[in-house]
Amino acid sequence: MCAPRIVQFAHDSGDSALRPSRRALSGAAGLAALAVAAAAPATGTRSGSVVDLTHSLGPNTPVWPGNPQFAMIPVAWHALGGFDQNSITLWEHTGTHLDAPLHRTPGGASVDQLSMTDLVAPLVVLDISAKAAFDVDATVTVDDVDAFERIYGRIPQRAFVAMYSGWERRLIDPAAFVNLDHQGTPHAPGFSVEAAEYLVTQRDIVGVGVDTLSLDGAAGHDFGAHTAVLGAGRYGVEMVANLHAVPPTGATVVVGGTRPIGGTGGPCRVLALT
Repeated sequence: MCAPRIVQFAHDSGDSALRPSRRALSGAAGLAALAVAAAAPATGTRSGSVVDLTHSLGPNTPVWPGNPQFAMIPVAWHALGGFDQNSITLWEHTGTHLDAPLHRTPGGASVDQLSMTDLVAPLVVLDISAKAAFDVDATVTVDDVDAFERIYGRIPQRAFVAMYSGWERRLIDPAAFVNLDHQGTPHAPGFSVEAAEYLVTQRDIVGVGVDTLSLDGAAGHDFGAHTAVLGAGRYGVEMVANLHAVPPTGATVVVGGTRPIGGTGGPCRVLALT
């Protein structure tokens, strides 16, 4: 952070000190173009591209029932000191976020203890969107894994396996994304306990991801998929975006985020390198 005198100098300087260069303007335009491209729906990717698998955080971001909404409050302004700054308030498990083993398992690894080598991994996408379109409680099963491997080959060791259910189409209406029934129970796809256990024990994956709010089917109460994955020292990523835009195999996932000491998880920026 700049010293107060430097901040004041920057604030008080004339246009020549603050006017962005032509090169800076060009760079900003390029970043804006990239942001537009990342936000636009995609039906496929070319080799060497980067796909953002992260949802933007905002006041309408769906949260698990009972959790508070994301909030961002301005606390500093350009007019008073030269810098804008916001205070951000959220629970760890908000938006596109990571579940560390500690989230489910007492004594499990916290987010700062995860191996960085496990956060860069081969990406496998299991597409169950066809059955999820007719069954809001659809889950990834061992049969789904077997069917995938018959087409694409064995899931590689230390892969990150993500479920694509098409659930993000519901984001236009956050209530439809959470999908509570008349008794207040959420309904959304996830991993079956058997599939989660199979992927951990038989395929030695580093973790799993979902495009919903929970690794488990949302209507369940025993959270068996969470236990199978996090209890084995692996991690999960929930509310993953744009899985329709990456191939079933061949991409690499990069999971980045903060490292709070003792954290059970936290919002993360997830990228797919194709």
